[in-house]
Amino acid sequence: MKLEITPARAVERLEGDLGLTRGELAAALGATPRTLERWRAGATHPQRDARRRLAALLNLDEHLRDTFTDSEAAREWLRAPNPYLGGLTPADALRAGRADRVEAALEALDSGVFV
Repeated sequence: MKLEITPARAVERLEGDLGLTRGELAAALGATPRTLERWRAGATHPQRDARRRLAALLNLDEHLRDTFTDSEAAREWLRAPNPYLGGLTPADALRAGRADRVEAALEALDSGVFV
């Protein structure tokens, strides 16, 4: 899967937009914080699975931007327990590598289901 932006820029964008710490973002990507630093420096590039996860998180970020007009509201939603996710916060699900479940919860919200 080809990224539209550099891995370094993607990491910066996701940290800022999603309000995830470096450790949380690394967990969501199946990487280590040190690996994220190497991506930022351009010393290495994400392998296939990490590229796929990075692309999924970037798509989720775009979806959050479309759903919430306020970035702070999106961050609050990511940190609030979510019934659709069995009481986990979306940020918890992201840390567990389940961006797909967060995407599904967001789609449910877009469809008018209160989650």
